[in-house]
Amino acid sequence: MTNTIKGRLEDIRERIIQAEQHYRRTPGSVTLIAISKTRPATDVAQAAQAKQQHFGENYLQDALPKVTALANMNICWHFTGPVQSNKTTQIAQHFSWVHTIDRIKTAQRLNKQRPPQLPPLNICLQYNVSGESSKSGCSLSQLETLAAAINAMPNLKLRGLMALPAQSSDEAQQRSAFAAVAAAQQQLINSGYALDTLSMGMSADFEAAIAAGSTMVRVGTAIFGTRAIRN
Repeated sequence: MTNTIKGRLEDIRERIIQAEQHYRRTPGSVTLIAISKTRPATDVAQAAQAKQQHFGENYLQDALPKVTALANMNICWHFTGPVQSNKTTQIAQHFSWVHTIDRIKTAQRLNKQRPPQLPPLNICLQYNVSGESSKSGCSLSQLETLAAAINAMPNLKLRGLMALPAQSSDEAQQRSAFAAVAAAQQQLINSGYALDTLSMGMSADFEAAIAAGSTMVRVGTAIFGTRAIRN
């Protein structure tokens, strides 16, 4: 591994290409989201200069200065953290994707607050596939009700599911959890929803996610290094 952001990006991109080939995925079917939460704008700029376009942010107060400072760069911003009700207006204004929707009320606020001159906000439903009480997300039984509600909102575009399975170093367990997310998405597709996005897989498990059908992998540490601790 190299010690520059550009070099680490190249390493991750090569691993994605190799995983696509190994698991017989269509070349270029997996999008890399660089998770830049807590990172300074200079780090994001370095990655963007290395042709990284998609960036994920979890904390609105950290993200907004970067969005403003880097407005002249070709960046697509993804909100990948919990959505607080008092933050929906600015999320609706400044992001192209939100990956963490698990409540109708939150979706309604984003739909109402999305500026009319912008295209619909791309939405992923967060599925708590491992049933962890410490994590946000819908249960399997709640997914279709939420999907139906969002599908009726004109300023939102339902794209698919996002999941954060319980951490495991066992590849078989990783793949089993990701396969369950893919199966849940297929169930929605079979019910008539036009979904094309599976947002799953991070630095430690994105190859297993690609094996299960992930179309977006969210990688932070493997690109930017160990994250600063938030107080």
